[in-house]
Amino acid sequence: MVDQDERVREQVRERYAAAAVAVSGGERGSCCGEGSCSPSELTGGLYGDLTGEDLPDEAVLASLGCGNPLAVAELREGETVLDLGSGGGIDVLLSARRVGPSGKVYGLDMTEEMLALALDNARKAGAGNVEFLKGHIEAVPLPANRVDVVISNCVINLSVDKPAVFAEMFRVLTPGGRIGISDVVADDELTPADRAARGDYVGCIAGALSFTEYRDGLAAAGFTDIGITPTHAAADGMHSAIVRATKPADAPARIAVPLTDASPSEGCCG
Repeated sequence: MVDQDERVREQVRERYAAAAVAVSGGERGSCCGEGSCSPSELTGGLYGDLTGEDLPDEAVLASLGCGNPLAVAELREGETVLDLGSGGGIDVLLSARRVGPSGKVYGLDMTEEMLALALDNARKAGAGNVEFLKGHIEAVPLPANRVDVVISNCVINLSVDKPAVFAEMFRVLTPGGRIGISDVVADDELTPADRAARGDYVGCIAGALSFTEYRDGLAAAGFTDIGITPTHAAADGMHSAIVRATKPADAPARIAVPLTDASPSEGCCG
């Protein structure tokens, strides 16, 4: 199983590395693979009009998500945000503008090519309140109780250890912190085999949890006020959805000691 998990992770890394290289060459990246959905079909246009955001073209081209987590998270001035699977940095840059200079946004990604692209986009955007970290979403290189909000855009379905992701989100959030996530979720009646028949793992389909599995996983990690709302179809019986949940304000505080293997990406902008 470990070998299989590593193979899946490497396939995901290779797909997103290729997308980053494509974007750097002026093409639009795609998480869906050849002959599958286009990015516009999967996202459903949920970012709306980005004209006023003045984002680098490469940040927009590298948007590979299934929704707009910022429309869910309702970010406030001065908050600290973590974006799991930050890719080319579009959600980090948008978040940075919403939390303002008194806030902070971390982007976490495992792909060197995406991190390089995100760093370049942050420099072009003049974002001084962002920092990009290299690592896996199953082992976030940040101390406990560090962030107010965790966002993610169509990435958790790609993880081979989703309980670890949920536990890490809970760990790094401050008591009373919240998540605002866009992800692909399957109808409860679809088996894992049914999901695999509708699309591959790296295409954001086969690895998706069902609605019940998602709710149960978040609850097991300690989250409350869990809500999962489908927004548009990603495949037959599969939905892009917004996921909300809260870490209870009375959750026991864990000692905020940095992990020894924390590895911020070289040249990060914080």
